[in-house]
Formats: sequence, structure tokens, C-alpha cells
Amino acid sequence: MAESELPSVHAGEKRSCPEEVEDASSNKQRIKNELTSVHAGEKRSCPDEEVEDVSSKKPRIENDQKNEAPPHQEEEEGLEVDESEQDEENDGETFADMMKHGLTEVDVGILKYVSDHEGFSGILKERYSDFVVHEINKLGKIVHLDDLSIPADAAEDVPETAELPQDADVLTEEQKKQLEELQLFRNKEGSVSIQVVEDTKEKRTLVHKAIKTQFPGLETKTEEKDGSKFIVAYHAAGKKALGAPRKHFWPKNRDTFCHFVLYKENKDTMDAINVLSKFLRLRPNMFSYMGTKDKRAITVQEIAVHKITAERLQHLNKCLINLKVGNFCYKNHPLKLGGLQGNHFTVVIRNISGTDAQVNQAMTSLRQTGFINYYGMQRFGTTAVPTQHVGRAILKNNWSEVVDLILKPRPGAEKEFLVRCREEWAKTQDPEAALKKLPNKRCVEGQLLRGLSMYGKKNIVTAFGLIPRNNRLMYVHSYQSVVWNTMVSRRIDAFGLKAVEGDLILKGTTAHVLSAEEAENHSIHDIVMPLPGYDVIYPSHHVGKGYRELLSADGLDIDKMRHRVKDYSLAGAYRRIVIRPTDVSWEVINYDDPRISLVHSDFEILENKPAPVFNKDGKYRALRMEFSLPPSTYATMAIREVLKLDTSIKKQTQLNTSWFN
Repeated sequence: MAESELPSVHAGEKRSCPEEVEDASSNKQRIKNELTSVHAGEKRSCPDEEVEDVSSKKPRIENDQKNEAPPHQEEEEGLEVDESEQDEENDGETFADMMKHGLTEVDVGILKYVSDHEGFSGILKERYSDFVVHEINKLGKIVHLDDLSIPADAAEDVPETAELPQDADVLTEEQKKQLEELQLFRNKEGSVSIQVVEDTKEKRTLVHKAIKTQFPGLETKTEEKDGSKFIVAYHAAGKKALGAPRKHFWPKNRDTFCHFVLYKENKDTMDAINVLSKFLRLRPNMFSYMGTKDKRAITVQEIAVHKITAERLQHLNKCLINLKVGNFCYKNHPLKLGGLQGNHFTVVIRNISGTDAQVNQAMTSLRQTGFINYYGMQRFGTTAVPTQHVGRAILKNNWSEVVDLILKPRPGAEKEFLVRCREEWAKTQDPEAALKKLPNKRCVEGQLLRGLSMYGKKNIVTAFGLIPRNNRLMYVHSYQSVVWNTMVSRRIDAFGLKAVEGDLILKGTTAHVLSAEEAENHSIHDIVMPLPGYDVIYPSHHVGKGYRELLSADGLDIDKMRHRVKDYSLAGAYRRIVIRPTDVSWEVINYDDPRISLVHSDFEILENKPAPVFNKDGKYRALRMEFSLPPSTYATMAIREVLKLDTSIKKQTQLNTSWFN
């Protein structure tokens, strides 16, 4: 979170004051921190998001709705960073110093644009409410949170507590106040004791039920003190909660999955699910979803959970912070990663420098032609050791280099304990000694060192396997991605925006090489390029032959993409080289107060709050754009095409430092 940002807003309460923004004297740091932010899931050494798997036996077709693989997290991501972690990591260095060792777009093959309009500057994500993402479900419907009620058919079912209809009357107002404070972690004692005056089993059962129904996340137990019995309420989070969650009555005629819409502000998907899990006393894997969404944004998506009633979920709304759940329904299936059709984006670019004519030209081009479907900077990390370098070493079976790249000291600022860990490894090559320097053993470095401690330095493949599979695959996929970016730039440079002989198109799920005659009947939007793998074909023109040369220069044989470790055998995939967004619209707006939101969110609409009102003569100008994208595409690459700006954190930092100095 940015240095200047106030504590997060309670999504279930009225906002008494807007998010604070800095005055002019703090613009420099704000723009460094906000405009040049990056994907939080890949900038660190311990990403915990879903990673797109391109190692399946059959080549995947990216951006084809019927053959879409689980979306990579970055598809919805803008430019985001956890600045609170940066502050800890910088340890005296400026943000510019930290990023001077990072990557630029050129380093990962992002070189070309499809349009010739003049670019202009602007600030992306000055506020997290400037980036709004709505999921598009498999039926093509944009998902909104617009109903907090319980489904009518569910209300007719026998509720979990139907045998105890009086449960709402057994607690006094004072007891409810104490329990609410406990539920919201405002009670320093950690528990609330309620004496049972009429000590019968039935009475105690009513109190237990009332607490658990009205205050989700609390557990109860009966204790005897000085001859009297008390019901003690306490938080259920922890090992006990995960061990054996209490079973609830479930009607036989009700489908077993409750589907609902999750609205979240400034929180990533896994954090949100962890919060819900804690309150509901569930394991996080009881929830399913179709894709992860940005942290620094307002996002709306579908979630499914097994055998949890809409009533229990609805009760959470009064104690959730930056989250809201609604649009409940019951279905007989969970959600699957990749099951969505795409995402709809509402993006505000503040303080734009372009004229209305420039903006209209840029947005018209985006609507009519689109943008190059590059893998965005989020794919490659921001440290001095890019993820694709580790991926290349894995594919080369150079495991000592893999260990060296992950654990060796590196330029740029990091958390102090990571610096000490790397220094210890460089000095002693002792995994146990280096591991002791890490307070958090769950990061990639910690997991690798633990594996080396368990299996020895001669068993690196097994030791590396202790890192979660998705994190390991991130490395090889980032190598594939930089190859794809590089080859697409060469393709655009060589042939421009028209289909030519030797290009590839898809016929169903099969790639086909175009003849000169066939090329006349196809557009650039039909053309695909392969990610390298053992089960794809390559364009027959000279750009296609460049794949072999590029991999050969990296010490790899394009004909030997099967790896001796099955996880790293890359089948390859096909990806469209130019994407044309749908539902594109835009407007240039003027406003006076930089603290106001320029987007009317679902939650604000539910609360009957008025839409933003703009002053045509306002001193600030912003571009508000909307567009829809298929899965596995990057909104930041669409924004790059509009602004004609390098989206890398390194480049933006250099530009902003130069501007203010």
C-alpha cells in the first residue's frame, strides 16, 4: 500500500471520508509508488497465485474460449506493488535506486505498437478505485454485485437452526454488543463469557446456536465456574477451526454448492478467501473460482463454496472489511479455473497530457485495431534476477545454476533477512545455516533451502520440488513468454499488420500454415504464434525459423522440449498476436477534487450513493476507458498501446525521477 494511503475502507459501512491523497509536495513519491507499480504476485520470491500451465500433453490455444486454459493471474492485473513491503526492503535506498537493476520492456521483447498515434502521459492507479475489474462468466454476462438478499427458494428450505426458532431472543443487547466487538477483534480479552441463568441443556443449546448464527467466526464452549455454568465465545480461527469444522444441516433437495459474487477493494483474491475461510471455519480449498483478480483495484467475481448456506455468508457482510458478498444461488458444481469468458475493465488515467483529439485517435485505434498481445511485465518479476533466466536454467537441466540464481546475492534492495540469507549461502553453501536467517520459511528461498537440507546438494531436483508446483512452473513459463514476445516483435517488424504466406492460423484446435492465396482472406487478428514446445508447429517464413536460432543461442534444442522431469516438459501453445478489445468506450472528464472516485462502484450503487459529478471546467483531466478482454491477456498492454509508454517499473521510475528533478 502506498505510503500516503489511509487504512482500508470498510466495504460494509458508509464511507465517512474519501481515501486521502497527497498534496503537490508529495507527487514525486506518489507517482513513483503508484504509477510504476507492479504485479504483487510475481515481484516477490514467494508468489502464491495460480500460474498458467502450458505443460499439458496437448498444445493449448490461448484466447480461444472453448480451449482456454486457467488464466494467469496477471491477465487482470494493472501495475501494482505492495509499497509497505518496499519501505521495509529499501532500507535507506530510494525507490529509484532499488529499481535501477530491474527490467524494461525491451529486455522481455516488448518492442512494437500497432498504431502510429502520438502517445501522452497520465497516472495509472493513483487510487485503487481507478482500476475496476468485473468478471465475464461463461455465459458472457458481466458479473455485478447487485443483490444482498437470500434466494427465495432457499428461504423456503428448512434452515440450519429451524429447530431453534427462538435463538434471536436469548441474547441481551449488551451481550450482542460484546460479541460483536469480539467478532471484529476489538475485545482485548479474546473471549466473552455469558452466564446461563436458567441452566438447562435446551437453554445452553439456544445460546450456542444464537452466537454461531449471529456472529460467524465465533466458536463456543461451556465452562463451569463457582457452581455456575457459562457459555464462552471465542474466535474459531486457527488449527482447531481447520481440523474439523462443525457440520450443519443441509436439505436433501438443495444443490451442494453455494455460488455467490465477491466484491473486494484493495485486496487480492487469495487474501479474501482466507478471510472468508477463517470466519466460516473452513479450509481455503473449499472455495473455487475462475480466476484471481488484482489487489490494488475494485474487483467483482464469482466464487463457489461447498455446503455453506447463503444465510451464513450473508451474515458475514456486517464484519467484513473491504469485502462484500451477495447474489447467492445454489448449484450442483464448483467453479473451475479458466471457466470465464474474460474480464471487463473500467480504468481511469488521471492527469493526462493528451489533447481530446489525441485521446480520440488512440482510443479509436484500440477499438478498431487493438493491441499486440504481449505478455506483460508482471510475468517476469522486477528483481535483478528475472524469472525467465531461472526458467532457462531449468530447461537446460543446469540445476546448480538454478540454485545459484535463486539464492545468490543480487543487486538492488531486498528485505534485510533475505540479504543475510544470501550472504550466508554465498559464504558457507550451508543450507541449514542460510535457512536460519529466514524468519519466514515459506518463501521460495526458504522452501529451496529446506529441500537442500533434507535431500542434500546432490539431489537438487528433489529439493527444488519442495517449492509449490505453480511457483516452479512460473519460471519455465516466463521463459516461453519472453521467447513469444521476442518472436512476435520480429513478426510485426517484418510483415506489419497483415496476414502473409507462412503465418499460422487455427482451424478448430489445429494450427495451419497459410498459403499466399489463403493469406489474402485472413487478417492480423486471425494469426497466432506458438509458445515453444514439443507439440506445436512454427511459421514457415523466416521469422518462424528464428525460434530455432533464439533457443539455440540460449543453449536449447527446439526439437528436444521434453524434459526428463515431466513437470518441465513443454507442449507449447498458440496465442493470438493481436487482440481487439470489445465493448470499448471512453470519455475525457474534468474534476477539481483529486480525492473523489471517478467510477461508480457496485457497492456505492447498492448503498444508493450518487454517481460522481464532474465539473466541465475542472482543473484536472482524466481519461476514463472501458473495455473487455478475453482470458490470458493483459490490460496493461492495452493501456500501453493507448499511452505509448513503457510500462516497466524501471523505466517509469527513471522518467518520473527525471521529470521532478
